[in-house]
Amino acid sequence: MTTPLPPAAADDGNVDARALQRDEFGRPAQGWRRVAFDVIFGTETPAGRAFDVVLMLLIVASVVVVMLDSIAPLAARHGLLFNRLEWFFTVVFTLEYVLRLSSVRHPLRYARSFFGIVDLLAVLPTYVAAFLPELAFLVDVRVFRLLRVFRVLKLGEYMEEFQFLSRAFADSRRKILVFLSAVLVAVLIGGTVMYVVEGPERGFTSIPMSIYWAVTTMTTVGFGDITPSTDLGRLIASIMMLLGWGVLAVPTGIVTAEMTARHSARWFAPARACAACRTLGHERAARFCKQCGNRLLDGADR
Repeated sequence: MTTPLPPAAADDGNVDARALQRDEFGRPAQGWRRVAFDVIFGTETPAGRAFDVVLMLLIVASVVVVMLDSIAPLAARHGLLFNRLEWFFTVVFTLEYVLRLSSVRHPLRYARSFFGIVDLLAVLPTYVAAFLPELAFLVDVRVFRLLRVFRVLKLGEYMEEFQFLSRAFADSRRKILVFLSAVLVAVLIGGTVMYVVEGPERGFTSIPMSIYWAVTTMTTVGFGDITPSTDLGRLIASIMMLLGWGVLAVPTGIVTAEMTARHSARWFAPARACAACRTLGHERAARFCKQCGNRLLDGADR
């Protein structure tokens, strides 16, 4: 006999990234750790959704404070306020990090994950700048302070659209890699040809410098510090500029096609019928019936 899925999960048949995280890090069986886990890593409860909203606001506010603190007149006038706000954000994110480690059954696994490292980078710079100023001879402490902007990466964990886009990029990575390889070949050839055509006396002093020109030309940036002066050089530059317009459109088309395919696979999958109530129209990734909650059978199980 199959066990119906809880209503909160039965409404959504898709296995999202956060559900996979919960399975990977381990959900405690009971106690306060179970409650903290459901609030921090889940969105099925009002408390979990409120936690996500508050944390997103704190992340955005902390990044804004870091940006304002980098403006010299504002830092001179409100430096004490910025410092207090920074310590407030640091303490809050430290508590959040400790709670995340405490509420999972595999804390080391979470600490080594992408968002675990981001959580650590969100709080570490403040402590390094405050308690280890002698590290200034290795690297300017301001570098550690500016690393606080990594907190904005935490937003991706709470945005379904960001997760959808990141999965589309991941699925397109081989096509994009092939495309970038072709662009690299075109840039190398264009830069080398321009070095031969224009020569050092016209600013193309080396092949790497000519490749730099080819990159700025193909990306239609064109800083203007190096420009061809011969007719053949201008012809090559014109071709590379026109090629650049097409180059800019290719990655967009690749990712858009992948996103369209994922959307079609999600919403326009072949009809699947529930063996218990015969309800049709389940999504391809659905594991349980949206009507009665019974487990859906795969093709091999039927």
